[in-house]
Amino acid sequence: MSRDYMSEAARAFLEQPAPDDLGPLGPDTVGAYRKMAKDEFLPRSERAVAGYGVTVAEVEIGGVPCLDILPPGGEPIGTVLYCYGGGYVTGSAREDLIVSAGLCRHSGARVVAVDYRLAPEHPYPAAIEDGAAVYDVLCREAGAFGIAGESAGGNMALALMQRASAEGLFLPVAAVLLSPWCDLAHGGDSVQANDGRDPTLDLAFVEAAAKMYAGETPREAPGVSPIGGAFGPEFPPTLVTTGTRDLLMSPSIEVTRRMRAAGVSVDLDVYDGLWHVFEFYDELPEAAESLSRCGAHLARHMSGG
Repeated sequence: MSRDYMSEAARAFLEQPAPDDLGPLGPDTVGAYRKMAKDEFLPRSERAVAGYGVTVAEVEIGGVPCLDILPPGGEPIGTVLYCYGGGYVTGSAREDLIVSAGLCRHSGARVVAVDYRLAPEHPYPAAIEDGAAVYDVLCREAGAFGIAGESAGGNMALALMQRASAEGLFLPVAAVLLSPWCDLAHGGDSVQANDGRDPTLDLAFVEAAAKMYAGETPREAPGVSPIGGAFGPEFPPTLVTTGTRDLLMSPSIEVTRRMRAAGVSVDLDVYDGLWHVFEFYDELPEAAESLSRCGAHLARHMSGG
């Protein structure tokens, strides 16, 4: 692929006008934010399902609603637990088919996307409890088991692996984290430096979302901010993606550093000029490239490579 760092499509995206201002995120406005996300991403999700040729079914696993996503043709190489993003206050498994359908097709694995409960109606630990209920079923099934998540879903994926390690459960054989929201205390330079440079996420939103999600639990607690939790060499080979405009670039880099220091094999992909979970925007060649690399990472390790 020939391009001068950022693609022309990425440059065009940055030149688009900002979306309508919905006002500060809070319990009274979260419904409007959820509607805006659905309006933006459901059409992209439908396009992804058709384009990747995957099949999607609504199921219940461990008492939690999920989407069961299967690749076209052949026997899946295993199962990936997928955790969607949205600050734990917006989003859904269906809106995240933009990413999960791509991971399914590129990896050749079955993907189970957990439709966990959202704050502020259901603050921490409700979402993690939902993810854990599904994790506990999938990790005991025969075959290879992987995990993936974007933004808040990356937070969940890390929290679930830390829980599994502490409780002696099976750990995945591979993990993918896209712009993981792993530090809800918002440390690091990029949270300030990229506020206003990231076209899809700002500090005011993540601060409000963190307060609604954490509730009475300190935001620094490892269950809420897994960047402060325990890692060990038993954790699976992990691929982390971010971009230089990503509001959460610094936490993505820092969690990579901490995992490596604990003996985990971690690859970090930093895309020049790109923003928070840029993989959501299928007009970008960088999004296609990243999802292909993420799927190949899962396939390689889930196939024993």
